[in-house]
Amino acid sequence: MLDEVVISKAITESFLREFCDSLQVDVAIAGGGPAGLTSGYYLAKAGKKVILFERKLSVGGGMWGGGMMFNKIVVQEEGKAILDEFGIRSDGYQKGYFVADAVEAVSTLCSRAVKAGLKIFNLVSIEDVIVKSERVEGCVVNWSAVDVANLHVDPLSMRAGAVVDATGHGCEVVKVVERKLGGGLNTKTGKIVGEGPMSADAGEKTIVENTGEVFPGLYVAGMAANAVYGGPRMGPIFGGMLLSGKKAANLIMEG
Repeated sequence: MLDEVVISKAITESFLREFCDSLQVDVAIAGGGPAGLTSGYYLAKAGKKVILFERKLSVGGGMWGGGMMFNKIVVQEEGKAILDEFGIRSDGYQKGYFVADAVEAVSTLCSRAVKAGLKIFNLVSIEDVIVKSERVEGCVVNWSAVDVANLHVDPLSMRAGAVVDATGHGCEVVKVVERKLGGGLNTKTGKIVGEGPMSADAGEKTIVENTGEVFPGLYVAGMAANAVYGGPRMGPIFGGMLLSGKKAANLIMEG
């Protein structure tokens, strides 16, 4: 006979045990889009203790909707190699263009990353960072609902050896550092440059080039990288996102 209280205790105790175990990790990722999930997969696969905070109910970022809610995505040759590694099917459209199902892509990225060891906490936002000796050493987190409802509820803190901002166009974590420290970013101006207008070819190249450490201990990946460094947006082509996530993971492991 099922007991409602036992069900509640199972959920609560299991969650709190995992949350407490995640308060000190090797890497914390902000944002569960394709770049964040890919980065988390490669880091976890390499044996790193890595967690991901997603402010929304579901992960996947803009990949779910493909282009204008047509749930197909496009990747180029280099991006297809990552799809192949994950076992995500794709069809050639014409030379250099491959089409994949958005739902299969997101669900597979998420499943493979979690099975590799990535721990995902959804409905959680990073509202601040811990900075010591001029280096980001952790995150300050709260329930997303607290922010949405504009409630005054103090957050909790966790420690990480590195933090990845994969929050997309908003580059939310980097904005916190810029606002609170007055700059000091690894850009030409020391501040966020801002996202440029649409250019798929240029955007796909610069998103990988711009992926890296923007402040000691803080890395940018995915569209956040172009938003910080001034690269253009690229629309519903996602190869650069995947490649950016992999590059961020590699840079952290090399560092």
